[in-house]
Amino acid sequence: MSEIMFWEAIRRAHDEEMSRDPMVICMGEDIGVAGGTYKATNGLFDKFGPERVIDTPISENGYTGLGIGASYLGVRPIIEIMSVNFAWLAMDQMFNTAAKVHYMSGGQLKAPVVIRSPGGTAHQLGAQHSARMEKVFMGIAGLRVVTPSNPRQAYGLLKSAIRCDDPVFINEHELMYNMKGEVDDKEFFMPLVGSEVARSGKDITLFGYNISVHWCLQAADILAKQHGIDAEVVDLYALSPLDREGIAASVSKTHRALIAEEAEPAVGVGSEIMAIINETCFYELDAPPVRVSAVNVPIPYNHTLEKAAIPTAQDVVKAVLKMFGK
Repeated sequence: MSEIMFWEAIRRAHDEEMSRDPMVICMGEDIGVAGGTYKATNGLFDKFGPERVIDTPISENGYTGLGIGASYLGVRPIIEIMSVNFAWLAMDQMFNTAAKVHYMSGGQLKAPVVIRSPGGTAHQLGAQHSARMEKVFMGIAGLRVVTPSNPRQAYGLLKSAIRCDDPVFINEHELMYNMKGEVDDKEFFMPLVGSEVARSGKDITLFGYNISVHWCLQAADILAKQHGIDAEVVDLYALSPLDREGIAASVSKTHRALIAEEAEPAVGVGSEIMAIINETCFYELDAPPVRVSAVNVPIPYNHTLEKAAIPTAQDVVKAVLKMFGK
């Protein structure tokens, strides 16, 4: 077991899979000579060369389509879109082509392509570089969506995604690349379906994904130490498909639920989780489920306003205390 950074875990998965299978390639802006904006492909250009580590023009729609087309012929591309904000430009290729080709071809074609992209609110990147788009991707039939919250997940999910015959979108968070965590030195894979109980508890379930998992864990510590509330934290690392059984099992255990998300609440991940809770375990609830979400505004550039627009662990604590009448 080694403690490594989030970006190092991603790079390790790239390296192992490219070494194992010559049909695995990676492509994207500045991923070659520069080693990637967040270092996730650092050193791969020197090891595997320009034919397998491809620096692309600034043309997300073009190179995403190129990678998807190559996947029809047996190539397994890992496409990096430098910022999820720029993924809007490639949505036609992802949604109308990769996600639908297996169904529309009657199973004759597959698109074993991985698309990685960082998103979320970082530090004063402005509204056009602070998108939280996971809810858009998880609404597309035929596309798997995962979002790691730690280096172990980042490694295991990418390994599994590369070997999956379905198109997989990996939603990473920009603030996590330098996060450290323990990763097994031996090769392992994480299932692309499911969730993890990051902290066991009995009084309320706090649901989070990527960065909001950490808010939930911080809030759970505060709630336990200062208020005697034992919160369970469930890490929803797979957003499509969602782990309906895992969600229901935890709520049936704690009888209360809160969903924390960095994105705006409308038509979001929290909305879908609340629908699942109402459909599967309504009569287990002791209180209505609650969402803690961003303010429904474009993310401001101003640092103070940016912070005001995004929820924190303290917001989770306040919402839980309100649920308990404290």
